[in-house]
Amino acid sequence: MENPYASNAMKGMRAVVCGASKGIGKATAEMFAACGAEVIGLSRSAPEMQGIKSVKVDLEDENATKEIIANILDSGPVHILVNNAGGPPGGPLLSNHSEAFVTPFKRHLHAAHTITRMVVPSMEEAGIGRIVNIISTSVREPIPNIGLSNTLRGAMASWAKSLNLELPPCVTINNILPGFTNTDRLESLANSIHEKTGRSKKEIHEGWMSQVPIQRLIDPMETASAITFLCLPQSGGIRGVSLAVDGGRMRSI
Repeated sequence: MENPYASNAMKGMRAVVCGASKGIGKATAEMFAACGAEVIGLSRSAPEMQGIKSVKVDLEDENATKEIIANILDSGPVHILVNNAGGPPGGPLLSNHSEAFVTPFKRHLHAAHTITRMVVPSMEEAGIGRIVNIISTSVREPIPNIGLSNTLRGAMASWAKSLNLELPPCVTINNILPGFTNTDRLESLANSIHEKTGRSKKEIHEGWMSQVPIQRLIDPMETASAITFLCLPQSGGIRGVSLAVDGGRMRSI
């Protein structure tokens, strides 16, 4: 899919994209770069990416994350932050012990809060800031067999809505709610559900697609387009919203 924002719409802006090595994070980093932004992509693997500075970091390691962000801020402000990370395994919520919540919350909510606290002052000083959290449609309609993820995403949504009331006027925070998207994460989730429930992967995929009016998976670039729109300088009036990119799956208004 072609990049609809291929221009200098983000020229002069500096963006940090978490989980940038694949899927929605990678598509977003590439689209930001095509729009003229200076992009720093954070991931555990840090692959080479054309036009993007790739930095290796484990978001579960708070001290390492703080050090990386401090180094980034030493060389200039951060205008855009995309909080994004791989989700926890699927399966019924009651199959998880309480300890299962610790690592996913470190990787998502704790890391997002740590990074946000560090970059917001530079956004305020620059006079513009855009924060987008990649979470899930499950914050509105819980998805069966991913109870741990549903819980985590709901916490992220409440965190963002609360921050919306506290951030400086020039800084926006919004959520993107991806639906069933053509990424490695979706395949991993299908495998996890298969192992915990015994359902075949074909049955799992068919069950997902039966819920989606467009009857196909979302392309990561489609999701990246929505993220990019929320991060444009002209999108400062959009704040505190959760935007679904789900092919019409959700039934709620």
